[in-house]
Amino acid sequence: MKLLKGHKIYSILTGKCPVCHEENMYKTANPYKLGSVYDMHDKCSNCQTKYKIEPSFFYGAMYVSYALGVAFSVAAFIIAYYFFGANLLTSFVVIVATLIGLMPIIMRLSRNIWINFFFSYQQKTID
Repeated sequence: MKLLKGHKIYSILTGKCPVCHEENMYKTANPYKLGSVYDMHDKCSNCQTKYKIEPSFFYGAMYVSYALGVAFSVAAFIIAYYFFGANLLTSFVVIVATLIGLMPIIMRLSRNIWINFFFSYQQKTID
């Protein structure tokens, strides 16, 4: 994963600061601790980037979350229906189970993608 450092995909997949890629944005690394899935640091301790640019900044992540949910649903349907030959009802159950099981990951990924729309990686220069 360190090979991707400096690219947006690194910050998106790891939840690191989108500017310096050093510190985790979230207080707990495990998204399945549901009580703290949204708990973020206010700013990066390394580069001082403020994560919440304005109040309600992450409302836009709802749109990204919707797109991710559709993508995971389509993938679950294709795998269940075409690869395993499941009927439509079973495929629907697989889609629902996939969305419920991956809900914390989708929530975090959507926030990571959203914040990376507004920030870019800045390589630290040595003075």
